[in-house]
Amino acid sequence: MNYNDSLTELSALITKQKQNLKELARFVWKNPEPPLQEHKACVAQTKLLSEYGFKLQSPFAGLDTAYLATCGSGEHTFCFVAEYDALPKLGHGCGHNLICTAAIAAGMALKELLEKQNLPGRIAVMGTPGEESAGGKVLMLQQNCLKNIDAVMMVHPSWRTTIDTGSTAIRRFNVAFHGKSAHAAGSPELGLNALDAALMLFNGVNAWRQQLPENARVHGIIAEGGKAPNIIPDYAQCRFFLRSTSDDTLDAMETRFHEMIKGAALMAGVKAETSPLNVPYRSRKPNSVLNNAYFQNAQICGLNPVIPARGGRGSSDFGDFSHVLPGIHPYFGISDHEIAGHSLDFAAASNSEYAIEQMLKAAATMANIGLQFLTDTDFRNQVIS
Repeated sequence: MNYNDSLTELSALITKQKQNLKELARFVWKNPEPPLQEHKACVAQTKLLSEYGFKLQSPFAGLDTAYLATCGSGEHTFCFVAEYDALPKLGHGCGHNLICTAAIAAGMALKELLEKQNLPGRIAVMGTPGEESAGGKVLMLQQNCLKNIDAVMMVHPSWRTTIDTGSTAIRRFNVAFHGKSAHAAGSPELGLNALDAALMLFNGVNAWRQQLPENARVHGIIAEGGKAPNIIPDYAQCRFFLRSTSDDTLDAMETRFHEMIKGAALMAGVKAETSPLNVPYRSRKPNSVLNNAYFQNAQICGLNPVIPARGGRGSSDFGDFSHVLPGIHPYFGISDHEIAGHSLDFAAASNSEYAIEQMLKAAATMANIGLQFLTDTDFRNQVIS
């Protein structure tokens, strides 16, 4: 099979559905929903997939707003992964309206091509809610959501098109310090300052950064630090994120971080309480064969891909998928200049005509990679090995 020709045909099939796909992307953009509460987005996607002949399961894998759409027959299954939750105050500042639409576009086009040419292969489109901090994919994995699937893929908007360069694992913590209040002028000697412990923890973390390796990050905020200047705070609360591409490094970071918490509490004479925030995410391990295929297809589609000088530093629950099955999470550009993710500028770009055109190209690359995986034994074996 000539996969350059199939890319052209898949692009045409996606163009044929352009109006429906554009309406879906803009509907999800106009109706941003928080993690695990994406009811409107889930209904809109499953309705379109059902109309196109996919078999639907929703709820799926223990989550009300998750779904699995399948079609075809054969020994092997390629899965396109959809995300569709939004950010507080920013709406679709991460462009998940484009992610879910691209997955559906790829699935619909590949389904039509397989049926037209009477080719074997199973296609799955999996709706995965709650990527933004709720760890939907992690929760779904606990329900064996990837059973009978051989490889997974999704595309994510960015300011430029790149291959998947991986991501950091992340562990999130809430740290609370409990002290004793007192009048800060009248009887300060009777107080135990919880805010002092929080500040000393930040000082320790800031000094620690000097020795952290390049593949590690730590950042935090003070969520609560007192009620009034003339009252010694009896309670302070911090939130910290620890990240690394290496599990060993992250284990060592977590141990050191907890030691710093104990030290800060001892110095201030207060008690510390630490609890995890949300579920941890594993680092993303991109499949090199799929990455090369994305780069080649993206070039042909006019997405102008580049290979970044360094690996990714963000975190995603797709990382947990990549430790179970071969998969990639590459990016497609939606701007002609650099813009930051998780921003109002990115939210605006995610609803632009240019972004939708770029998303349709990225969907065609996904569909063609799925086709090659299902029909080219050598390619599939390279991916799996």
